[in-house]
Amino acid sequence: MNDSYDCRFCAAPLRHSLVDLGISPLANSFLKRDQLVQMEPFYPLQAYVCESCFLVQMPVFEPPELLFRDYAYFSSYSDSWLEHAKSYMRMMVERFRIGPDWMVIEIGSNDGYLLRFFREEGIPVMGIEPAENVARAAQGFGIPTINNFFNMKLALKIATESKRADLLIGNNVLAHVPDLNDFVAGMKVMLNPRGIVTMEFPHLLRLLEEKQFDTIYHEHFSYFSFLTAQNVFARNGLTIFDVEELPTHGGSLRIYACHSQDQFKSDGKNVSNLMIKEKEAGLADLSRYLSFSEMVKETKRNILEFMIGEKKRGRSIAGYGAPAKGNTLLNYCGIRTDFIDYTVDRNPHKQGLFLPGSRIPIFPPEKIKETRPDDLLILPWNLKEEIMDQLRYLREWKGRFVVLIPEIKVYP
Repeated sequence: MNDSYDCRFCAAPLRHSLVDLGISPLANSFLKRDQLVQMEPFYPLQAYVCESCFLVQMPVFEPPELLFRDYAYFSSYSDSWLEHAKSYMRMMVERFRIGPDWMVIEIGSNDGYLLRFFREEGIPVMGIEPAENVARAAQGFGIPTINNFFNMKLALKIATESKRADLLIGNNVLAHVPDLNDFVAGMKVMLNPRGIVTMEFPHLLRLLEEKQFDTIYHEHFSYFSFLTAQNVFARNGLTIFDVEELPTHGGSLRIYACHSQDQFKSDGKNVSNLMIKEKEAGLADLSRYLSFSEMVKETKRNILEFMIGEKKRGRSIAGYGAPAKGNTLLNYCGIRTDFIDYTVDRNPHKQGLFLPGSRIPIFPPEKIKETRPDDLLILPWNLKEEIMDQLRYLREWKGRFVVLIPEIKVYP
């Protein structure tokens, strides 16, 4: 490890590896057919843990401006995620009595999938989205969207020129931030004195407990426990006053924060209970993190043993989905078209392309009925219930659904 790489939160030198996943292409760098004969850049895929603040993090090999300017992920193509967003809107409106006099701003607003639900209730909204193609889609849906990266500079500009946020949302965006302190300090600047921040992000505890190594990829710069998230927000003048554990993305947290000087919101039992839970699970002990690597190696061996066994029995295997997590798994395990014939995805922006590294072709979902595979490997395993329900017809030819994380499971 290069000693010049310091923790992006507390600046302590990083000396401890959480897991080394070899070398891998950027997880969302899908290939066009004419690129298959060209060199493909690979980067070390190794996560480190800070011995001081326990933030798990990745080095930044490519600036976010290159990673997210043209983005293939559109939230609107997941029915379960849309329902999750709608339920969140309803809960927030009821709990905090949100109405037309509020301003709701979302950072990393994608194609406006969430803000549309607030707008339907007559609540003013604004999105901030760095990916130009995705921001255009949101604007096409009538969602006012600033196409830029959020940071302190942009926060000051918005706070000066526009109304500040009464509700400031960030779902699965915190992991993509290289400068944590600048980002969170910017949220404080843009938040009204009595305003509320909610953020959702994958829970590091679940990643460790369920060996979710595939959620580690270059576009995710940081991975958070609740203890570490508390420290990040507190250092930048925001206090987390509530937290929920969610099933999304294999296990996530939703935190509620306010200005530290806001005396009208007090910590509830959820905050103290989760702190105790994480400490009992060893998340304030370096040894807990250092045991993860061997668990991942064993998981890889089990996956390859299963895949080799299926092919030796003459079974055909197709994939479902083209998520970033799937690309980490396939590249770390060395799974290519010698195991998986193709994968499918509902997102038309991915169809006709090839997965990075493994170069597995991506087709529309109709391809499954055409080829009738014996096994369908669900790469976005966090959506397995939704996918198995959509593809019930697989059982017409006794096809099986397979997930590999957190453990190998076959659903006949």
